[in-house]
Amino acid sequence: MSTEQPPAPAADPATAAGTAPGVDRPLDLAGIGIGPFNLSLAALAHGVPALRTACYEQRPAFHWHPGLLIDGATIQVPFLADLVTLADPGSPWTFLQYLKAHERLFPFYVAERFHIERAEYDAYCRWVSEQLPGLHFDHRVDAVRWDHEYELFEIDFTRLGGPADDAPAPRPTGADEDGRALGRAYARNIVLGVGTEPYVPEPLRPLADAPNVPVLHSCDYLEHRERLLATGHVTVVGSGQSGAEVFLDLLRNRPLGAEGLHWMARTPAFAPMEYSKLGLEQFSPDYTRYFHTLPEPVRDQLLPRQWQLYKGIAHETLDAIHHELYRRALHADDWPGAVLTPGVTVRTAGRIAAARLELHLEHTEQGTRTRHTTEAVVLATGYRERRVDTLLAALDPYIRRDASERPRVDADHRLVLDPMIKGSVYVQNAERHTHGVGTPDLGLAAWRSAVILNSLLAEPAYRLPSRTAFTAFGLQPSGRCGTVIGGPHLPDQRAPLAPTRT
Repeated sequence: MSTEQPPAPAADPATAAGTAPGVDRPLDLAGIGIGPFNLSLAALAHGVPALRTACYEQRPAFHWHPGLLIDGATIQVPFLADLVTLADPGSPWTFLQYLKAHERLFPFYVAERFHIERAEYDAYCRWVSEQLPGLHFDHRVDAVRWDHEYELFEIDFTRLGGPADDAPAPRPTGADEDGRALGRAYARNIVLGVGTEPYVPEPLRPLADAPNVPVLHSCDYLEHRERLLATGHVTVVGSGQSGAEVFLDLLRNRPLGAEGLHWMARTPAFAPMEYSKLGLEQFSPDYTRYFHTLPEPVRDQLLPRQWQLYKGIAHETLDAIHHELYRRALHADDWPGAVLTPGVTVRTAGRIAAARLELHLEHTEQGTRTRHTTEAVVLATGYRERRVDTLLAALDPYIRRDASERPRVDADHRLVLDPMIKGSVYVQNAERHTHGVGTPDLGLAAWRSAVILNSLLAEPAYRLPSRTAFTAFGLQPSGRCGTVIGGPHLPDQRAPLAPTRT
């Protein structure tokens, strides 16, 4: 753990000339990054006039995993898990309001669809982002500091382009060497929602980084789809939902009897996602609060064992793959040219010719090794939390860390900081080690946003349920809204049983 002491408060150079621009009207909350989670926060904050908020994003517009918006692919949570409904179903930013605005409410009702397509979820979020005030795209946040004089966060950003907006807090501070405007905003609190970034396993990183080598992450799949369909042999690596969707899309669109596909993964099976009703209660606020109360070593041991809660594959996708394979076997009167191999790790990889790649494989259970030749590789190997070391470099001495040097995060999704910092730094989708498997789940977006907003106010803006699951996790209360086993809602199990009639 870090033993470095926080630096002493430094005088702000602007104080010599009076109050720095923007200090007189600071934001109550500044969001860094505009993905679904900070978009949810901004949408719910719009309903709280007492809060002055703004969010900054370096991309020119909102897009949610554009490379995986495959035709027919659905999100894995019901449409009620939109940006706001589970905290404020009367909000103007619900998915149903989006359908109403586009005159699709009755067709949606007739369709009886509980899970919507990814492309429609993306379009819904863009609809919100294009109307919601206080969102500033084309703004790259470069650094965040704590100003001890004003007791505010300083947020330095570069404006990358685009039309002028009505940002309430930023003030121009100059221009960089490329002529782009530099600015600074002040905020009492900040929330990090910078999202995740594609993960490429070490053995495949040199090939993925090399130019003109057909090794790509699944996040870029649609951009390269036509080229992959025209390639003689394609290998998909990864056992999660993205890998299954890429494999299924390639399988459906390649020639009958000449599929030329291989799907491999480290997991011992292409396993279904846990989707039982009681299993899904592990994506509830109750479980999140319970998980946060567990000792750090217990949390670290528990997370890897829960992989089927978030790394498995939807039953419908597995059924569709099997159906397509069977259909092809039936019509071609032979096994299709597609191989599915779980329990395999890629040890090393390289090029063996101008248009061929070689993967050195090891089967975990057999202990055997072989070489696999292919012409293209799609890595459905997931995502990792985006590093913010540079962005938060000035705050690093103030961040309290656990035994594994990860930031400590309190129950309100707030980094534990040195008391010298009077403001709060909240995190979204960066606290799986403290809040569990539901951290990246869209179903908890509105609830977490409401928790963050309520923590900023003297009186909560959003009434949140005291209980959200039938399962009682643990024998002791879990936080403010915990349930005690054997409490008033249950009979006294020590009392004698009443006679029963047979």
